[in-house]
Amino acid sequence: MEEIILATNNNGKIKELQQILKEYKLLSLKEANINVEVKEDRDTFEGNALKKAEEICKIANKTCIADDSGLCVDALEGFPGVYTARFLGEDATQEQRNNYILEKLKGTKKEERTAKVITCIAIVKPNGEEKTYIGELNGYIAENRRGNNGFGFDEIFELDNGKTLAELDKEDKNKISSRSIALEKLRLDMH
Repeated sequence: MEEIILATNNNGKIKELQQILKEYKLLSLKEANINVEVKEDRDTFEGNALKKAEEICKIANKTCIADDSGLCVDALEGFPGVYTARFLGEDATQEQRNNYILEKLKGTKKEERTAKVITCIAIVKPNGEEKTYIGELNGYIAENRRGNNGFGFDEIFELDNGKTLAELDKEDKNKISSRSIALEKLRLDMH
C-alpha cells in the first residue's frame, strides 16, 4: 500500500482525511518526521494547497495531499475567504474568529447570511504530476455558536436543515462537507 503524506498538522483535518480515504495509508507530517510549516501566502485556495503539497512532496519524495479551505460570507463580499485561518492574525483563536464573524453579521436577516465553505485538495506526486479538486458546501452563518462536533467554523456554519456542521455526527458531516466533496473527486480519480 502506497504511503501518502498529508501536508497538515491540523488534527481535525487529519482525522477527517483518514476517515474518508480509508483505503490508503495516510501519514501526518508528524508521523513522517517532517517538521515544516509551509507559509500560506497565495491568493487562491488552489495556490495554497498546491504550494503545501509541492513543498512536502519535495522533502519526502512521496505522494502528498494538501488542502486549503475557507469560509466565504456573501454579506462580507466573500470575506474571509482565502484568509480564513489568519484574518485576525496568526495568534487569534478559532473562538475569536468565529465571534468576529458573528459580530459582523449581528442583526442581519437569515436570507442575507448566506455563505459557503470551499475546499481545494491538491495531490502532488514525486514524478511531478499535480491535480486539484474543489468541493463547495452552501449554507448560512448561524446567529450564535452551536455544537461540539467539529473544528474551525463548524459551530457557526448552518445548513438548510437548521443544524450547524458542529451539531452533526462525524459520519454525517463527512458525507456532505466541502472537504469530503473534494476528496471524493480525488478518490474516484485515484481508482
